[in-house]
Amino acid sequence: MSNRLFQGVIHQMRDAIDRPVGVIDETSTVIACSELGKIGEKTGSISPEMMASQEPFVVNGYTYCPFGGLPRAEYAIFVLGNDQEAAHYAALLAVSLNSIKQYYDEKYDRGNFIKNIILDNILPGDIYLKARELHFNADVTRVCMLIKIVANTDVAVFDVVQNLFPDKSKDFVVNINEDDIAIVKEIQPGIDAKDLEKLASSIVDTLSGEFYVHCVVGIGTPVENLKDLARSFKEAQVALEVGKVFDTERSIVSYDNLGIARLIYQLPTTLCEMFLKEVFKKGGIDSLDHETLFTIQRFFENNLNVSETSRKLFVHRNTLVYRLEKIKKITGLDLREFEDAIVFKVALMVKKYLSSNPTKF
Repeated sequence: MSNRLFQGVIHQMRDAIDRPVGVIDETSTVIACSELGKIGEKTGSISPEMMASQEPFVVNGYTYCPFGGLPRAEYAIFVLGNDQEAAHYAALLAVSLNSIKQYYDEKYDRGNFIKNIILDNILPGDIYLKARELHFNADVTRVCMLIKIVANTDVAVFDVVQNLFPDKSKDFVVNINEDDIAIVKEIQPGIDAKDLEKLASSIVDTLSGEFYVHCVVGIGTPVENLKDLARSFKEAQVALEVGKVFDTERSIVSYDNLGIARLIYQLPTTLCEMFLKEVFKKGGIDSLDHETLFTIQRFFENNLNVSETSRKLFVHRNTLVYRLEKIKKITGLDLREFEDAIVFKVALMVKKYLSSNPTKF
């Protein structure tokens, strides 16, 4: 908060209030006063408990009224006198200065600026004007991460995450809603994606290991200018949504690693339904039992290798061949053929996508 802003208000009030008036900060130092000679003086008799009370109090013939910040006030207005009029002036000035402080913070706070950018609440043309006004470094590489709290918790997760990123000039932690916390982090150009995943992993480990908070983290792609932060944030959102559909076991999902799942997620549902009808002219996926689907999954995991899959499934090779023939008979697709296997793999993902009915951004 600018001390000059407080001083400007106090200076204007000097003629309206016929007694000395000023502002102290949380260290009991006078930072603004109608009597300029008092600025910089310390009033050592003000205790932290008095500032934390949020209630008016009288010390050495001055009436004080704390304001700004919870649970402990950052400032207090003081007016000479311990009469009713002094208390009235102090209360009015505390309300006025607190409103001015909130407006100033909202206008000039960098965290609020970043939040407006990633939520698309600021016009692209205004971004760089505002950045210059805030002396904000616009020419660095940044990336957006999105933490989603999976289960309700009593832990102040936002405060915990803020403590993990202490450099407030480079890294910004933004509260999106009750369950989502965004991180806009300054990074080195050309940083390896694995390093970002390691960072996300450390966040997940800290929250789960020390605070028993279950969460997942989506990672957008790095961007080199401020206006693209909104895209990186949306990518982190999409990463979480796609991961919820296709990678339910993963706690860290990077947009860059979504692969074909990202393509499927962007397809219209009508097109997906049409694709499934065209692929399975004989019988659909629904006609396959759980054991058969499990066999198919293991077959894909072992790169269409019959011998390796049968070994992993603890079945005879001929048994696996029989199952694959059965699948071919039902669906018309021979999973031992690479092209048929690709089509079937995509069809499984499309089916999973349609069943999930995920939120679109």
